Amino acid sequence: MTSYDTSHAGRPEPLQGGALWRRTLRIPMRDGPRLAADLYSASPEPETTALPALPVLLERTPYGRRAQRGSDQDRADAPLPRPEDIARHFTDARYHVVRQDCRGRGDSEGRFVKYLGEGSDGADTVAWLREQPWCDGRVVMTGVSYSAHCQAAAAAEGTEGLAAMFQDSGGFSSAYDAGLRMGGAFELKQVTWALRHALQSPEAAADPVLSEALLRVDVTGWFGAMPWRPGCTPLRHLPAYENYLLEQWRQDTFGDYYRTPAIYGRGFYHRFPDAPSLHMGSWYDPYVRSTIENFTALRELKSAPSYLVMGPWTHGHRCETYAGDVDFGPRATLDGNLAPSYLEFRRRWFDGALGRETGNGDLPAVQYFLMGGGDGRRDAAGRMRHGGAWRTDTNWPPRQTAPVNLYFTTDGTLTTIPPTVTDASVTYDFDPRDPVPTMGGQVTSGEPVMTGGAYDQNAPDARVHGAREPYLPLDSRPDVISLTTPPLERDVVLAGPVSARLHISTSAPDTDFTIKLIDVHPPNADYPHGFAMNLTDGIVRCRFHRSWETPELLTPGMTYEIEVTAPDTANLFTAGHRIRLDLSSSNFPRFDVNNNTGEPEAAARRTAVATNTVHMDAGRPSHLRVWLEGGADGLG
Repeated sequence: MTSYDTSHAGRPEPLQGGALWRRTLRIPMRDGPRLAADLYSASPEPETTALPALPVLLERTPYGRRAQRGSDQDRADAPLPRPEDIARHFTDARYHVVRQDCRGRGDSEGRFVKYLGEGSDGADTVAWLREQPWCDGRVVMTGVSYSAHCQAAAAAEGTEGLAAMFQDSGGFSSAYDAGLRMGGAFELKQVTWALRHALQSPEAAADPVLSEALLRVDVTGWFGAMPWRPGCTPLRHLPAYENYLLEQWRQDTFGDYYRTPAIYGRGFYHRFPDAPSLHMGSWYDPYVRSTIENFTALRELKSAPSYLVMGPWTHGHRCETYAGDVDFGPRATLDGNLAPSYLEFRRRWFDGALGRETGNGDLPAVQYFLMGGGDGRRDAAGRMRHGGAWRTDTNWPPRQTAPVNLYFTTDGTLTTIPPTVTDASVTYDFDPRDPVPTMGGQVTSGEPVMTGGAYDQNAPDARVHGAREPYLPLDSRPDVISLTTPPLERDVVLAGPVSARLHISTSAPDTDFTIKLIDVHPPNADYPHGFAMNLTDGIVRCRFHRSWETPELLTPGMTYEIEVTAPDTANLFTAGHRIRLDLSSSNFPRFDVNNNTGEPEAAARRTAVATNTVHMDAGRPSHLRVWLEGGADGLG
């Protein structure tokens, strides 16, 4: 197609007193469906061919191209902007803006299958836009969450003309590692997402009976009836959604399903355009791993610059100072700190990426929020004041950090001294029918059964799915091993990857091990028991101890060495605080629960109690590995 095809466009519609014009596009895909999109421009001319040739900002979304979204918040002190408000900001800066409904969502044709079709659809959309006379040949992709996934998917197709990418809170490096699974375990936010967005599907909109059935789903009840089977789920009357969700759940090994470009940027970075990219995320976001890996990989492989921005927020909440029950202070937001507003931050970056101005030359390669330093007291909103400040660097992990091993002891201590004893271990029973409840963390789309952010692990309450009265601290459970340093004599900065090397044995053919890194605040008048603030957590499914591609069951009683990796974090442990690591075998409902029988979780009907052991002796030195400023010297 070499000229604008009017059969694919509606008549221009004036908005905001004629300062903004919107046209509806129908963009054809290679296999036939046409995807609905809105073209926003500043030109009042009635004919599209009269529009000036400008760069196009493209956002692809499954959430409704004309819907307001909380993740579009621009400033904390301003109302949530509408799509036309966002578009106006950029059309005034001489961009055209296109917002498109993903296939099978909104007004777009075709059948929606989460994630897997976004690469080819994105590539077709970019190619079509570049052929239009009002596009100067440059398309910049932008957007949050799913819209960021769409960018990475299109880039992995080798899409020509993709001039820059602004990936905010998403963009898969590997969905097997973060997003669909972690350590082999299934992320159950996929379930809550499917339930919520099935209700907003075109099928539900067209069928009031289906809509009412979905509206009445008892999500908490259904989470007690897992695993789900085909035809026996709350999505059984919406087969398209039930099918894709159960297929995600069944795909537990790293095979062809996860190697598709749409969700496996890692395997296709060589196809990504050599174009500027900015990767924004936050410490309580599910995509920490992807955000950091995309930044580091593209920075190494491409000549165009890459940038990393990591805040202390939950998913897309860059204008909030808090995450969960913890507040990070007025310096925590993007607006008012890194830029006057999110829109202004993006516009400046787009201009620099396209060579319109040189402002990006002064932008640090890495901007990250170091949590910590607050007084630990309760604020007026009932949140703990943890504090924090922005830092810049040229690398991630920061140049001043180095890896440090903290070894486990049976008396519950974390120490830099390797063990010398010949036989030491801690053993507990893990019952899949009584999993350790999820309490905050890197969670999104989890309501009503889980919520992301930082919470006091000493004080679960009725908000926590699976917690029961009298709501004792999580580390009081017999299936939790809690290890801590002595109170720190000086401030310790931790910034970078987090992992644990475990030497384990079990009575079961398969089981899980989990880790959770915690900053333990000392007691004060507001928190007499202290405040155990979760920072990051991870999980590994032991049948994948040798290979993600080929699971291998364990021999009961045999010792295995495994590594549990948690997403990176950045935190200042102030003097008097303690570094704590909790070990266990479940984190539900963030992850599905291992049944301990060796059967795949998506099909199992039985469970068994596993007796799990973590070894902590000279020959089997289980330890936590963290990156500390000053290395081991940073501990004093």
